[in-house]
Amino acid sequence: MSGKKVKVGLVGFGVVGSGVAKIILDSSKEIQAKTGISLELACVVDKDITTKRSVELPDGILTDNVDALLNDESIDIAVELVGGTTFAKDLQIKMLNSGKDVVTANKALLAKFGNEIYKAAKENKKSVAFEASCAGGIPIILAIRNGLTANNITGLYGIVNGTCNYILSSMTNDGVDFSDALSQAQKKGFAEADPTLDINGHDSAHKLVIMASFAFGCEIQMEDIHIEGIEGISIDDIKYASEMGYVLKLLAIGEHDEDGKISLRVHPSFIQKDDALARVNGSFNAISLFGDSVGHTMYYGRGAGMMPTASAVVADIIDVAMGNSQTTFDCLKLDSRSEAVKRIVPVDQLVSRFYIKLMAVDKPGVFAKYGEILGKHDISISGALQHEAADPNGDTVPVVILTHLSQQSKIYAAIEEIQQLDIISGQPVCIRIVDIPEDKD
Repeated sequence: MSGKKVKVGLVGFGVVGSGVAKIILDSSKEIQAKTGISLELACVVDKDITTKRSVELPDGILTDNVDALLNDESIDIAVELVGGTTFAKDLQIKMLNSGKDVVTANKALLAKFGNEIYKAAKENKKSVAFEASCAGGIPIILAIRNGLTANNITGLYGIVNGTCNYILSSMTNDGVDFSDALSQAQKKGFAEADPTLDINGHDSAHKLVIMASFAFGCEIQMEDIHIEGIEGISIDDIKYASEMGYVLKLLAIGEHDEDGKISLRVHPSFIQKDDALARVNGSFNAISLFGDSVGHTMYYGRGAGMMPTASAVVADIIDVAMGNSQTTFDCLKLDSRSEAVKRIVPVDQLVSRFYIKLMAVDKPGVFAKYGEILGKHDISISGALQHEAADPNGDTVPVVILTHLSQQSKIYAAIEEIQQLDIISGQPVCIRIVDIPEDKD
């Protein structure tokens, strides 16, 4: 398509869709000067064609009839920005069947039905481009699929949800509790009115499915990922861990060992204060990738929002228009689902260090009792912290224990046994400590 006018059809004229339309309309001359591609916004489809948007479209472009796009053979590239996994799935397949390449930011759809979408694209000799699905304006898919092709990627550690990172940053830096931090995020537009998919970890897991599939070369599904959210995080745990040199982040983690085994998980993670990811604050995203040849590479930027996400969508449109996306897509090879399942390591077999907080009765011999139980389960203590009770009249105190490397199943078994002791009050807290690899000169 190089040197030719390329017509683009867009379905979904919401926040991101408006940003995509704005870039195409306002920056077409600059895009043509840099690429030789002249993009024309030929059709915008939305069920709401009366509400005024932040961008004004030329007459005759906006319609509520999706067939106007599907049946227009002059439209080369179709962009799906409606979200969801039902209508959007049928729509993308119809787009491909009508002879159009597809660009999407729909992470949930690709995480659930990506393999089906990719199959339809290959059958129609078309491509699907989805840079905006994982980290907003950060070109992480391009880095994995192209920039790091010469590497076996051994580790992926990502802050990929701006809502959660804003909340945890506010709790850490401003000392506010979870509910207040969430309320602030909603007021500033960093969190949805219903933030469930963000704070329960599923949004991050959707993104991990996509990134890990291409990083590790196999068909990953949501069921392969252990998921924990940040709903239960206490400001006290953030403060105690900070005293011991740690910062809390919600991480999407993929690791690939020398035997080809893969571990995948999303959960709150304490990381060392001096790690680069620990310094990523607010709504920003960042992904640390480790390759066997390149070592550590890090990708940082805005992971959501109208213009950052629209930037990635338009970059995909240009990539498709230049023919690069089709070449990359044609070369895409992923191990089958049956092979992928053999490579996934169950989370209870993983080894990690752990932060454990107990509310213990403040009397002699208590530490020895739960220390004995941990030892019984082959768990070694690397550090401990005890504060006075917040209530002078209370009879329990918070005790924080950091462990050496231990298998998760042993940690959970020990905690279950500790809970039976009459010297423990309430529910113990257990959060993983993630030791991100060092890449020293």
